[in-house]
Amino acid sequence: MTTGDDSVRPAGPDDLDRCRQLLEEARQESRAVRGGDLLAALGSAGTPPAADWWLAPDRALLVGEFHGAVVGVATGQVVGRLGRVDCCYVEPGARQVGVGADLVRALLGWFADRGCSDVDALALPGDRSTKQLLEASGFKARLLVLHRRLP
Repeated sequence: MTTGDDSVRPAGPDDLDRCRQLLEEARQESRAVRGGDLLAALGSAGTPPAADWWLAPDRALLVGEFHGAVVGVATGQVVGRLGRVDCCYVEPGARQVGVGADLVRALLGWFADRGCSDVDALALPGDRSTKQLLEASGFKARLLVLHRRLP
């Protein structure tokens, strides 16, 4: 997907270091939001577990560019007929220019191409920007997950 100086494309081998950097930034930023530490501890913050994670046909690793620089990353995977957005992150200095929306739109197209009938995505409590981005893309809250740590 390309609009002017913006584009979203599948990540290639030359993008992996930048993707890992952006995914780590996403993990660090999520830790500042309620529930972020637990999400990261459960391994649900979108970081591919291995260098070749993105090569699997049921997984997507996309990058978003602005003026030729990779400023965003999105990961997703197909589980049965369900698409799951694992992470969508744009570095703070490149937000509000449409890169996040383009990444979500590209993931939705990727899921549709693989026969998914539904897509889930997570937003942490208090993470308004993620919630607003997802709602603007047609997502609706369907489940609240409550958590309690045991002594």
